Amino acid sequence: MTRPSPRSGGNTRGGRSGFGSVRKLPSGRVQARHTGPDGLTHTAPTTFSTKGDAEAWLSIQRAAITLGKWRPASQESQTTFAEYAEIWLRDRDLKPRTRAHYRQLLDKQLLPRFGSLRPASITPDAVRDWHARTGVGTPTLRAHCYSLLRAILTTAVQDGLLPANPCHIRGAGNAKAVHKIRPASVPELEALVSAMPARYQVMTLLAAWCGLRFGELTELRRKDVDLSAGALRVRRAVSRVDGEYVIGAPKSEAGVRDVAVPPHLLPGLRDHLHSTVGSGRDALLFPAAGDASRHLAPASLYKVFYRARSEAGRPDLRWHDLRHTGAVLAAQTGATLAELMGRLGHSTPQAALRYQHVAGGRDAQIAAALSRIASGNHPQ
Repeated sequence: MTRPSPRSGGNTRGGRSGFGSVRKLPSGRVQARHTGPDGLTHTAPTTFSTKGDAEAWLSIQRAAITLGKWRPASQESQTTFAEYAEIWLRDRDLKPRTRAHYRQLLDKQLLPRFGSLRPASITPDAVRDWHARTGVGTPTLRAHCYSLLRAILTTAVQDGLLPANPCHIRGAGNAKAVHKIRPASVPELEALVSAMPARYQVMTLLAAWCGLRFGELTELRRKDVDLSAGALRVRRAVSRVDGEYVIGAPKSEAGVRDVAVPPHLLPGLRDHLHSTVGSGRDALLFPAAGDASRHLAPASLYKVFYRARSEAGRPDLRWHDLRHTGAVLAAQTGATLAELMGRLGHSTPQAALRYQHVAGGRDAQIAAALSRIASGNHPQ
């Protein structure tokens, strides 16, 4: 809504000093308006729940005017968020599983609330209200939804569809882990492997001692095993998208790596190749039961894994926790940060640092080593 104004943007009764003004309506909502470069008074297309949100909108408008990007509502793009999100998703170079995940978040969480709105009409107040109602009890889902919304609107800002991103809730893109990981001890791991069916025992050992992801393990083929070098060549990973198996690169560029197999596992790996794996170079190491040409489905593995973990006394252990177990075991050897990153296929040091920090008993080992140094320097 616009109307002529004799001012160029100062105080209005009940408002604020500086640019524009705010006022509380009888409904309790807050209205914001300002004078534009065209000499007209422009009112926000929506009202706000707090004065702070109204002032945030005014700050966005002022920034747009300063940067020369401001446009009255009548001249703004009529592209809806739903239309823009489709373009955004289409133009992204994403792994199939990530694309499917974003598609699900859009369809179930973002489009029902924002789909019919223009990006420029999405206010901080609207984002905050949506965030408060979304993913209650599922912090990871909420964080993923918010991060996706923020990413789409960041690109929309770059494309000139809105002057500034309305997503600025501190910490909303992060979620505290609900599941506290307790890596398996070596005795627990031995008990777990013993309780697993024979065809999955080597797979379980490699998941733990080599820290491989499920999708990396289930795409390993005979040609990826170098027994003479004692290494696995991780070059691909498989994921399940819409019921179909999709083979692609590992999770990150760093995921393409050679992983040294601990020598105590090599005899078992050699026996597995001889007794269970097909003869061709492309034969899967851990295929689906009954069909050596098909990839192993997570549900098929979990059916036996859940029973085995209970027998091992670790009903809380998830399959992915075996990767964490391998990371902590590697950290306990004194591996450097760069060595952990290389072994686990991490692109950034944050995760590897976490494993170094949680390596149980490592601090006591360091203390004992310090005493050995002292004893060597000062013989009794």
